[in-house]
Amino acid sequence: MLNLDQFMNIRFLQKQGHSVRQIARMTGHSRNTVRKLLRAKTAPTPQPRTRSSKLDPHRDYLTERWQAHRLSAVRLFAEIQPRGFTGSVKIVRGFLAQLQAAHRIDPRLTVRFETPPGEQAQCDWAEVGRYPQPDGTTIKVYAFVMVLGYSRYLYAEFTRSMDVATLIRCHQNAFAFFGGWPRRILYDNMRQVVIGPDRINPRFLDFVRHHGFEAKRCRPYRPRTKGKVERSVSYLRDSFLNGRTFDGLDELNAQGRHWLGHVANVRVHGTTKARPCDRLAEEALTAAAELNPYQVTRSTTRTVTVEALVRYETNDYSVPARWVGARVSVDAGDQVIHIRAGDLVIAQHPVNAGCGQRTESPAHVRERWALSVPAGPPVPPKGCHITFAQAVQVRPLSAYAEVAS
Repeated sequence: MLNLDQFMNIRFLQKQGHSVRQIARMTGHSRNTVRKLLRAKTAPTPQPRTRSSKLDPHRDYLTERWQAHRLSAVRLFAEIQPRGFTGSVKIVRGFLAQLQAAHRIDPRLTVRFETPPGEQAQCDWAEVGRYPQPDGTTIKVYAFVMVLGYSRYLYAEFTRSMDVATLIRCHQNAFAFFGGWPRRILYDNMRQVVIGPDRINPRFLDFVRHHGFEAKRCRPYRPRTKGKVERSVSYLRDSFLNGRTFDGLDELNAQGRHWLGHVANVRVHGTTKARPCDRLAEEALTAAAELNPYQVTRSTTRTVTVEALVRYETNDYSVPARWVGARVSVDAGDQVIHIRAGDLVIAQHPVNAGCGQRTESPAHVRERWALSVPAGPPVPPKGCHITFAQAVQVRPLSAYAEVAS
């Protein structure tokens, strides 16, 4: 089969006025070949050669077995020999190499996935660093980041903890900042959300069900699955945190809010070519005002002291005196603290904002006093007790004197 250069050369010689005989002599091709190419309207396309192989009758079998079990070439070679294969194991290895190449996945490969308005948000934590305190100790500071998939509208909040209660509070603040929430939110395998295969933390799941969105996990070991929030974290570090100084966590969050409102959400985004604040109006979010606020609680266990008190965060709260020595659960919200014995709520108090304070219910105090004061008949003294059935006869001393005389 002639290539394109040879075809063009024959056509060029014809335009110069050479005859078929002359072109054949000059190019070394036969006159029939020259005539055929001169009559062709398009250049010839080479056809791949097809060679028969001893492996051809067994290709479907090898493909099925390898896809189902990933068997080795030696194992497959032994299986097809009784089926009539007379070639060598080298041929089987070459065929398996082709199958493996066709199924090999490049871990660097990423497919951009754009979501419609209100469909998805992506969420992540990032450790900002360790910072010294006046007493010489250091604390960790974390950044909670959530970005709406369609508009790229960004929210960020800085915390000292990544526990479930903090995660829920950051979600609530983000929803208030966005004006609502999308139909699903994408997470990595953070322990505050995922506690096992296909299992979500029950406390966080309760929050998810309260708002009615779907908590979706990204593919393990594939952080680019939630690439929008990953890039947002990098953008937060470079555009806001890098080279700045903050006087405490409150100032850090205050400056962060200013940066979100005046820089991050008003810039022209590199991918959407639009400002996130403009596209936010197109997000079909579930309005935050349509649902009662979710009550965030922190749970722990404590032992009731001999004074019928339970200590939580340096403050003491009373319980009924009959629960002295029992292990109880403490569920502390923003305003109210509940103390439970199993599923039974045995006490409820407003959260004390002070330090070292004592909060007691009058009924608990009365019960404690009633059970601490002895009741009923007095306890008899220790020792034996003798009771005589008949009265002892009493005689005058003169009677004894007469007997003695």
